[in-house]
This record gives sequence, structure tokens and C-alpha cells, in this order.
Amino acid sequence: MPLPVPARLLRRLGLIVIGLLLCSATSADEGFKTLQVGPLRTIKTIASAAKLAGDNTIIDVDAGDYVGDVAVWTQANIRLRAVGGRVRLRADGQAAEGKGIWVVRSAQFSVEGFDFSDARVPGRNGAGIRFESGRLLVRDCSFTYNEMGLLTNNDGQAVLEVENSEFAHNNRPDGHNHNLYIGRIAHATVTGSYFHHAQTGHLLKSRAALSHILYNRLTDDGGSASYELEFPNGGVAVVLGNIVQQGPLTENPAVISFGAEGYVWPSNQLYLVNNTLVDELPSGGSWLRVRPGADSVLAANNLLVGPARLQASTPGDFRNNFNVDRSAFQPDGSYRLRAKAAVLGKALDLGSSNGHDLRPQREYIHSAQTRALDIAPHNPGAMQQLKAPAP
Repeated sequence: MPLPVPARLLRRLGLIVIGLLLCSATSADEGFKTLQVGPLRTIKTIASAAKLAGDNTIIDVDAGDYVGDVAVWTQANIRLRAVGGRVRLRADGQAAEGKGIWVVRSAQFSVEGFDFSDARVPGRNGAGIRFESGRLLVRDCSFTYNEMGLLTNNDGQAVLEVENSEFAHNNRPDGHNHNLYIGRIAHATVTGSYFHHAQTGHLLKSRAALSHILYNRLTDDGGSASYELEFPNGGVAVVLGNIVQQGPLTENPAVISFGAEGYVWPSNQLYLVNNTLVDELPSGGSWLRVRPGADSVLAANNLLVGPARLQASTPGDFRNNFNVDRSAFQPDGSYRLRAKAAVLGKALDLGSSNGHDLRPQREYIHSAQTRALDIAPHNPGAMQQLKAPAP
């Protein structure tokens, strides 16, 4: 029988663990100044914090509503964090530089736990965030009821990362709106995010030289998006582990488009791997539209819920894609396969191609999360596990 551990020793061990955690957090924040923002703080508004902050600043914002609190960010190494709950930014007719709630020109900028809504400007491109240059990380944020959700400029050196965020109901009167519009930047990575209810525009549009679209849910869900996913200038696009659904109200029968406006990058490759694609257009749509001239197209291990075949007339490497009906999935809307689905275990191990690992490492968890797989990927489609991982 093991000897009991004295309570004093347990307390001491607990203090050591807490101390180690605090040291880790302190080292991560070393060299950063911290500002606190909130109605009961000395700094009441985010706009004031943006003017006071220098480089290497952490800005902790108390949860609550910040109305008309718009800002321009040009400092390097800025981190904004919501404290105690969500920080809700509602434009209420205000716009930074006539562009949106925030304008970001920063060598390194991150924001976590913020909700951006109601951005409108005379130019009709009012965005929750207008990202113009540098590096931007958006984590656990939402962009709803703006003219544009998040909009970038065409800076060829810029890098955008979006993690575990939501984009929905962004709309402008003329319909040329998108939930997420990525311009001609160097690299965009979008992971674990939920895109839905676009109106006329696309759920996600990227002109980046390199786009990693990984483990997301892009579903009309009653909206009327045009393309669900578009890469109008090609580039290298790795589309892996996503659930993509075209609803019955779409104005464009194609679900995914590549190169429609011409190729502008030195390399133009599309990897469409281990996705679950759903077409609910009554007359039937097409899964993929690729402009002639792409360097390569690989589409493999995808599940197709709808009558159309994936290859159609597009040249490329098309293998191990399966047309299934909804009876293959569990009835909870997660697009997890049933235990007796005929396609279980039929995925190919694609390894890597041109430095891109094409084996799923994670999967989408609703809403706007991902979890690491605890099994080796073996099923076609986005979902590898028959049950969602425990929280």
C-alpha cells in the first residue's frame, strides 16, 4: 500500500507548480509593457490605448461592450487580450481612416477574444479589421454584420493567421461582400473557423501566394454565398480537412474555384484533400472549377454529398474520392461517419507533396475549434473519429 503524502508536502508541490507556471507566463511576456482597459480602469477606451501604446505592449481589455471605439495600430509587437469574457466592438457609425473598426499596420499584432460587428463606411468596404501590412494573428474572434468581415490589402510580404474564429452575416447593399477577403499577400493560414450565412459574396476568398485552409467549417446554413471557397489568382492552396456545404440559395453552382481571374503567382497548385463537400443545389452544382494553366491539381480522399463527380473536365490527379448520401453520416449534423459506413477505413496515405503534409493531423469541432487526432487518419472526408473527443 502506498504511503500517504503529507498535506504540507502537497501544498508545497502545488506552490512549486504555480510558481513554474507564473515563471513561464512571465518569460513569455518578458520585455512587454501591459496596459489595462475598461470602464473602471484609468484607460477607458481601446482608442486611447492605441494612442498610448508603444512597441512591445500587451493590452488587456475588460469584457463588455465598446461602442464606436475604433483604432489604428502601427506599433510592433502588440497583443490584445479579452479579460473576463468577450470584448464586443460595435462600430455604431464610426470607422478608423474610413475603413473599419480597426486598421492594422504592424510588424507583429495579435488579438484574442474580440467580436467585431456593424462596420459600415461610404466606400462600402467597412471591415471588422482592415489588415494592411505586417503579421496579424486573429484567435477566437468573430466578425458579424459588417460590410466585410476581415479584409486585407495586397501587400506581398504580409502574413495572416486566423484560428478558431467565426465569420457570418457580413453584407453590403451591392452584394460584393465576403466573410473573409484575403488579398495578394504572402501567406494566409485559416484553421478551426466557422464560416456561414454569406450573402451573395463568398464565404472565404484568398488571393494569397500560399493559402492553408485547414479543418474549418464553411457552410451556407441558409445563406446565399456565391463560391464557398475561391482562389481567384491561384497560388498554392492546401485545402485539408474542411466541411464545405453549398446551400440551395447559392447564385453560383460551383463550390470551389481556382484561378478564375488569372494566375499571378510563380507557382499555382491546388491540394484538395480529405474534405467533406456537400451540394444542396436542387439542380445540382459542380464541385470544382479550375482555370486552365494550373501547375497541378490533386484531389483525393474527399467525400462528396451530391450527384456530381469531382473530376468533370478538369485535368489533374483525382483519386479515391467517394460519392455518398446522408445515410453515411450520423444524424447530428457533424458529418461524422456512421460506424457501419461503407467508406470507413478507405483513405489513402498521401504522405507529403512539395513540402506540404497531406495527412490530417486535427479535425474540426463545432463550434470554431479543432482537436488533435488521437488515431491515425484512415477515413476519407474531414472527420476521422466517430465520436467527438472529450472536452
